[in-house]
Amino acid sequence: MFGQLEDVEARYEELTSLMGSPDVAGDPKRYSEVAREHASLTPTVRAWQAYQQCQQEIDSAKELLGDDDPDIREMAKMELEEQTELLEKLDAELKVLLLPKDPNDEKNVILEIRAGTGGDEASLFAGDLLRMYHRYADSLRWRMEVMSSSASDVGGFKEVICLISGDQVYARLKFESGVHRVQRIPETESQGRIHTSACTVAIMPEAEEVEVDIQAGDIRVDFFRASGPGGQSVNTTDSAVRITHLETGLIVSCQDEKSQHKNKAKAMKVLASRLLEQARASAHAEQSEARKLMVGSGDRSERIRTYNFPQNRLTDHRINLTLYKLDAVVEGSSLGEVVDACTSFFNAQLLQGEEQG
Repeated sequence: MFGQLEDVEARYEELTSLMGSPDVAGDPKRYSEVAREHASLTPTVRAWQAYQQCQQEIDSAKELLGDDDPDIREMAKMELEEQTELLEKLDAELKVLLLPKDPNDEKNVILEIRAGTGGDEASLFAGDLLRMYHRYADSLRWRMEVMSSSASDVGGFKEVICLISGDQVYARLKFESGVHRVQRIPETESQGRIHTSACTVAIMPEAEEVEVDIQAGDIRVDFFRASGPGGQSVNTTDSAVRITHLETGLIVSCQDEKSQHKNKAKAMKVLASRLLEQARASAHAEQSEARKLMVGSGDRSERIRTYNFPQNRLTDHRINLTLYKLDAVVEGSSLGEVVDACTSFFNAQLLQGEEQG
């Protein structure tokens, strides 16, 4: 591990030097690449430097344990206990930081929310989930753009697809994929009975053009008249687009824009991300048990989380996490706490798999 950390530190120093080089500074694309790698190594280097400093403090404290002054010996003993505890924490942190990086972690994501069982109540919950992720994205200064949507008659969504752009979006949202279940009393329920509904959430890394090559012969593109609200020009021209990927049978439709061209571009972006996700899932299925566990967390048939409104309770069933502040989670302010808990849990699973391997 220490050899790896020394290599990381050397690379970090090299990147720091490159960022100050006129040749790199004068090339925006090159500078962006260097800065991005530099930023990705910063947490590891800082933890490694803290580890080394802590080790020096431990060595100094051990020397003072033999001092003639009993007060100094007592202070050295306390310092040794404190620094030893810190060293253990830093050691665990460094092991996680050295885990193989998911190449998709820095990517933007395509978020898909679909109403499942529960009829109108499920569509309303889909709207709640959309607002939750939107508020969470705002708190992290991410940008969220609706790519396609199908509204329900009661003000929710049958389906909504969004692009979320920003820093480390996939890294933070990748464990949100799965079935989200809600338990609450609908406004139309006269007898106060709790109803159970569900929505599926899919988080896919945004595909780059170089990753997914879609040829004109691979797809069939159909144009049709948009339905639902949207203004006269939306409803009276064939601006809506449906793209069918012939090999896989995947179908993507988009009608939110007035422009046929814009709808096609959005639909192609969603299709590319779905194809990338399909290939990624297939590759991951052949990897270690730890990685299979992480992929399993995104299986759409798996219930991952329950939102119980009468009890103000959120339960993540994968990691046995229960919080009695559901209101703060759906407002987006406490979703980060859930995201962090999931990330820590699955990193621990991955670390265990690495150690056993």
